[in-house]
Amino acid sequence: MRFKNRSDAGRQLAARLNEYANRSDVLVLALPRGGVPVAFEVASALGAPLDVYLVRKLGVPGHTELAMGAIAAGGVEVLSETLIRDLNIPHLLVQQIAVRERLELERRDRLFRGDRPPVPVRDRTILLIDDGLATGSTMQAAITALRQQAPAHIIVAVPVGARDTCDRLRHMADRVVCLSTPEPFEAVGLWYEEFGQTSDEEVTRLLAAAADDAKTEPLRAARYHDGP
Repeated sequence: MRFKNRSDAGRQLAARLNEYANRSDVLVLALPRGGVPVAFEVASALGAPLDVYLVRKLGVPGHTELAMGAIAAGGVEVLSETLIRDLNIPHLLVQQIAVRERLELERRDRLFRGDRPPVPVRDRTILLIDDGLATGSTMQAAITALRQQAPAHIIVAVPVGARDTCDRLRHMADRVVCLSTPEPFEAVGLWYEEFGQTSDEEVTRLLAAAADDAKTEPLRAARYHDGP
């Protein structure tokens, strides 16, 4: 399966997730930036609110596309200790990269949300969405962080992913929905005809549009709130 672009992938993913449509307990969370256009289509099709869940990959020095770990909101840090050891990456360097990525995570939070508070997660069914899964370190960090906020269920949903990564995440999430697990996998971008970088401006625009749509459904939002 090959997708035209992230919007096309989101529409196809929404069709697989139709059982979650029009449920007041469902919240769609997107991993930025590439996951946002996918999640926007899912949230629109299912009639669910959309928010962004900020996670930053920790790239190997000199090979930044290779993840040696990831960080997420709430101080969560997930490291691939085996990879770090095999590549002989100094612990101090790993922490320096983590600090830099934490600053970027905080910048994006201010940029993407503006003055909008995060949508409450407690007791909700979370559809956690990205545009694909390669190593899965970013998604792993997101799941770990979300568990601390007591959602009812975490459903990982992606258009395409490496088979072993999807299988591994099934031990962490309540469910994993992956439309395609091609072999050999190699890279997420190979399975899209158009896979340009998603801009901060597009993320901000889509989140604002979703927030405007949510204002027309105040009863849905009012039924869920943070517990004590």
